Amino acid sequence: MQDSQIIKRIETDEAYRTALADLSYRWDFVGRPNQQLPTTPFDVWLLLAGRGFGKSRTGSETVRIWKDHNPIIHIVGATAADARDVMIEGESGILAVSPPHDRPHYEPSKRRLTWANGSKAHVFSADEPDRLRGPQCYKAWADELAAWRYPDAWDMLQMGLRLGNSPQCVVTTTPRPTKIIKELLENSNTFVTHGTTYDNRDNLADSFFRTILAKYEGTTLGRQELLAEVIEDVAGALWKMSLLDSHRVDKLPDLKRVVVAIDPAATATKTSDETGIITAGIGYDGKGYVFEDNTGIMTPNQWAMTSIKAYERHNADRIIGEANNGGDMIETVIRNIDKSVSYKKVWASKAKRTRAEPIAALYEQGRVKHLNALPKLETEMTTWSAMDGEKSPNRVDALVWALTELMIHKKQFSVA
Repeated sequence: MQDSQIIKRIETDEAYRTALADLSYRWDFVGRPNQQLPTTPFDVWLLLAGRGFGKSRTGSETVRIWKDHNPIIHIVGATAADARDVMIEGESGILAVSPPHDRPHYEPSKRRLTWANGSKAHVFSADEPDRLRGPQCYKAWADELAAWRYPDAWDMLQMGLRLGNSPQCVVTTTPRPTKIIKELLENSNTFVTHGTTYDNRDNLADSFFRTILAKYEGTTLGRQELLAEVIEDVAGALWKMSLLDSHRVDKLPDLKRVVVAIDPAATATKTSDETGIITAGIGYDGKGYVFEDNTGIMTPNQWAMTSIKAYERHNADRIIGEANNGGDMIETVIRNIDKSVSYKKVWASKAKRTRAEPIAALYEQGRVKHLNALPKLETEMTTWSAMDGEKSPNRVDALVWALTELMIHKKQFSVA
């Protein structure tokens, strides 16, 4: 059959078009080999992959396969918004990848998906570990496990994964050298799949690659975010994950002071630096406690409003703003929203590494603790190669300002 005849058949033959449409929902046909459900026995399928690899699609398709023979599945996202916006309603979420005749009924208020065969998927947030205490399931999908704030959520999920002859969990995540990820990698019952951003280049927009490569390629963080390497210790880094893990708390003590620190970015485009916003306090025990990260790409009004809300939420003493880039602009924007905020402008008179070293020393002395996990902040702390002269991330800059205000007598900073 000539090409022109094939094209005409596709255009006119409804049955042929229907068959092609059905094939597009066949994961064994459209998915890459390293996205297919392993055929060897496993308790956990750990898919460590870079951004844009297709982790969400793989998790969604795995749930679709499992629901044919497993009546109860648990779906757990890092946050409630992640579970809804990525795992359920996202472009590669379960609703989008399901064919019309087999699309589940989604009840957001009940956090539940129900298929025509009666199988159900219950949706959970890892930010609410206690909701996983008790419910049982046959299979589970855990997304971005390395970014979960509460390790208890993983423990609760595992305890509930106990129905049927072969309880299994697929974990789709960008790697971080957390205790959970390292334990899974060492477990003989874990099937590990590694994947990179480049594996899926044919299906990603050129603009995505330009943006993501400009931000990460050639950096230590890029090895993690693009190549999905589990990076243990970075030469020149001032912090190690093992150190952070050894000084966590799951509850804050009474705090005598709380500050919100801002390290502003100059622009708010897709390729802009993030504006670092970190909230920390000092307890009556003399120790520093870091407990909230609201960093993101924002306009001045957005980061000002975000900072003020954190200030109010935690009854903070003041907002600290680095003025080297923003000058008086930070205070002006904040005052335009709320004139009553206590604000202090600080200027850096030393290099970023020099400013960060006293703070790193406080961590080494066990004098700074994190409330549970702060995944993005900790990734930046442990992958910033300060010795190599890499530009310090904005979260780290804000962290340094917050803890300096709370715990360091200022000799290397000037305060306006």
